[in-house]
Amino acid sequence: MNKRLRDLFLISFCCTFFYLSFPKELSAIEADLGKSLFKNNCAGCHINGGNIIRRSKNLKISSLKRNGIDNPEAIAKIARQGIGIMSGYEDKLGDNGDQIVANWVWEQAQNAWVQE
Repeated sequence: MNKRLRDLFLISFCCTFFYLSFPKELSAIEADLGKSLFKNNCAGCHINGGNIIRRSKNLKISSLKRNGIDNPEAIAKIARQGIGIMSGYEDKLGDNGDQIVANWVWEQAQNAWVQE
């Protein structure tokens, strides 16, 4: 019985690990909120993923990776705390807003900012 319980635990752990390691698509509600947060707080400087102030600091996938920003968590940190001359938006984005907008930006970057 003890071995059976251990095996069940091990299988459950492995399944959970693999589930959590796969990238998740944004839910429609989260995607709409991410888009709205971006439009209201980021699009003034980052129109369609560009950058009107410093062109090399845009949100295109090649620029993000070149600048060491290779996941949504890195984008969320910048959205929250700011970087260089860009101020942080933690107060304006609200609870978990940094992560929501970062997930949306990452998805847009993956799709070359092609709007549907």
